[in-house]
Amino acid sequence: MDSPIPTHVHYHKKNRLLELTYPGDLHYRVPIELLRVYSPSAEVRGHGADTAVLQTGKRDVGLLDISQVGHYALKLHFDDGHDSGLYSYDYLYKIAKHQDAYWAEYLDELKAAGASREPMGIQFKEL
Repeated sequence: MDSPIPTHVHYHKKNRLLELTYPGDLHYRVPIELLRVYSPSAEVRGHGADTAVLQTGKRDVGLLDISQVGHYALKLHFDDGHDSGLYSYDYLYKIAKHQDAYWAEYLDELKAAGASREPMGIQFKEL
């Protein structure tokens, strides 16, 4: 894929969005949660479609840092400790451009698994 390279990347911490600006003043705002659950890491994607691990409880995830990797990717350092995926510029553009379809797919997978976007809170037991 020959995707454009972002000319500007900005993290909106309050709204947990990554804004990507491309040539021609094209802008996308991608939720950090979406980027986290579609991490290209082997930890998330597995080593094939049948080994992917559904990410749950990531609604409130944010970023601690963003690192540029050469001239081809970004490394996103999430506040839940995940930082093993390299987001190539092609992959970022694909997620940004098709984020509605990715969201729908993710929500369908959660529903099918009986899982939630909500983080797990402290579990209290009555005494």
